[in-house]
Amino acid sequence: MDTIIKLTQRETENLDSCADLFSILVTTEALEKAYIRDAVSANDYTTHCTRLIAQFKTARDLLPSGTNIDQFMREYKLICPAATKRLIEIGVPATVEHAVADSGASSRAHCFITLMDCIKLNLTAMDQLHPLLSDLIQFLNKIQGLPKEFDEIHKTRLRNWLITLHKMKASDGLTEEQTRQLLFELDSANQAFHASLAH
Repeated sequence: MDTIIKLTQRETENLDSCADLFSILVTTEALEKAYIRDAVSANDYTTHCTRLIAQFKTARDLLPSGTNIDQFMREYKLICPAATKRLIEIGVPATVEHAVADSGASSRAHCFITLMDCIKLNLTAMDQLHPLLSDLIQFLNKIQGLPKEFDEIHKTRLRNWLITLHKMKASDGLTEEQTRQLLFELDSANQAFHASLAH
């Protein structure tokens, strides 16, 4: 006679969370490969990848206590190097990480001012800064003709800040030292950006 195993509500929720995370990792791996092979447009890739990154953050927080992503992937024999890099290490779509030219982009970077004002108001939690910084980087990626030095120095610094924020919990905030450094680098990037437009 077959034995019927009844799961508690908590056990059922844990299994559902694991299934969601499994699906997100596999889907992201497939999306990354499709983007590399030009099988999906940049716009569609960005939309889907952004959604998957947000879903991943939620699913990761719902994992059973004491379980981390590495353990999860080993347990379920998941080999998803592209998804791991995108979701865990980078935290933004490849179209944000790398420049995508768009000649129709605006010539004024209001994103700089919005983000700097946010920091000056002491709104320095991860969930407050991450979307604004992501918007700023996407804006800069659309601007054609920026000097090579701007890309190598200022955009690299901003992308590094985005990765730092991605690794934090939503409620975590920057330290006073980090806040001052980010504001300084934003101001430097803003000045360099407007100087490049004047030439």
